[in-house]
This record gives sequence, structure tokens and C-alpha cells, in this order.
Amino acid sequence: MKIEDKVAVVTGAASGIGKAVAQSLVSRGARAVAMADLTDSVHKWTEELNKEAGRTVATAFQGDVSNTEFRQHVFTETAKIGIPRICVPAAGILRDAMAVKIDKETGKSELYSEDLFRLVLEVNLMHPAYWSMQMMAGIAEHRLTENLGKWSSEEEIQGVAVIIGSVSSRGNRGQVSYSSAKSGLGAVAKTLNAEGAYYGIQTKIIHPGFVETPMIGQLPDGMFEQQLRQLVPIDRMIKPEEIASTIVHMVENPIISGPIWADGGMPPMT
Repeated sequence: MKIEDKVAVVTGAASGIGKAVAQSLVSRGARAVAMADLTDSVHKWTEELNKEAGRTVATAFQGDVSNTEFRQHVFTETAKIGIPRICVPAAGILRDAMAVKIDKETGKSELYSEDLFRLVLEVNLMHPAYWSMQMMAGIAEHRLTENLGKWSSEEEIQGVAVIIGSVSSRGNRGQVSYSSAKSGLGAVAKTLNAEGAYYGIQTKIIHPGFVETPMIGQLPDGMFEQQLRQLVPIDRMIKPEEIASTIVHMVENPIISGPIWADGGMPPMT
């Protein structure tokens, strides 16, 4: 699907992959990009992007991506410009801890927090699923008003959602909640891709490795250099712009349907 003149919604847009994706979409001629993020820095970055583009193309939305009302507000307001046909729900969080800890003094065990597990699932699993579904709903409603039935290959692809997975979807120590969420996204992408085909909508998933983002910045000092770098054959962290470039290609290329592993050649973690 051509990006030029399309309307897009990107979450986690104030930093990392989301920020790089928004910039890439603008550079390829997107008509408008809704940039959603929890932090107020999304306003500053939106202003900078508009200045760089020389036109008003990006709009900032500050709020919790796991909140239903916020999601609906973003899509409703954005649809006033044009129906969102690109969705990249890139927001995510880490709340890493071992599944079971033993207090050596008392001998008692402590399980991973249920509240944190639910929070990680809300942000990393449900949010990408529902933002992608919200885009699908808007396109489906529009096709109904235009008396359009099942999509035909004679038409252009009507919409593309690209979900951000992770190499941790294969399981990783200390990431019982994060790995579970990212693993579940594979099923979300396959299901929405199958259901969305009726409307000409594709849902795809990319699994990045260690990307130089604020999230990776939460790792203990020196952990990447001392323990993790040796696992990455390209011998460095991946740049957000490299992931964004791949995502843009996934949007533009209709034959890409399976997961993309953008991990720099890193083998499964154990």
C-alpha cells in the first residue's frame, strides 16, 4: 500500500521505534500522522516534526494507550482528516522480574506480581490488538457507507497494521509477563490478518532484537556490553531507524504476511 496521502496512527510516538516510524511515514508523504504517547514530550516532538516537514502533518495526543476512551478519541479526531489506514501501535513497557523468588532467610517464595502481569498484558498485548482493531473498524464502516462489499485484488490494499513483537516472544528469563504478551501478539496478527482480508486490511508483526530505545535503557548499567552484546552477530544495538525502515517496507509491500525477525541475527535466548 502506498504511504503517500495516507493517514496513520502511531503509539509510543515520543521516542524509540514509534518516533522513528512517525518520521519515516512523514518523509514518505503521509497526509497526517496521529502521534500518541503517555509522556508530554509527544507535543515537543510533534512540533519538531511539523517544522522539519514544512507543513502541519503530525498531531499530538497525550494519554494512556490502554485506555479505551483515549483510543477512541484519537481515532475519532484523526478521522476528521481522513480514515486512518496505517496503524503502528509501538508503545510498550518492561516490568521484568523472576517468576518465583525465594527469600533465603525465611525460605518463603514470592511470585511475580499479578498486578504487574496484568499491566504488562494491557500495554503490550491488548493495546496493539485493540488499536489495530480500531483501524479495521473505521475502514469496515467506511466501506459499508460506500456500498463496497468484499475487497477485491483490483483495489489497493485498504489498510495495514504493523504490530511490534520481540525476540522475547520465544521466552526469556526474568520476562514472564513481557514474553507472554509478545508471544500472544503473533496470534493477534494472524487472526486480524485473516479477518481483515475481507476488507482488504493486512496485519503484520515484526520482532526486533535489542533496539537502542529508552526501554532498553532500563537494563542495569553495563548489562548489554558485558552480557548481551556477544549474542548479537552484528555486534551492536539496532537503531530505531532501522526498525522503522523495515516497518515502512512492510506497509508498502503487500506480499509480506509472516513475521519479520529484525534481531541482527541473534539466536533464541534461553
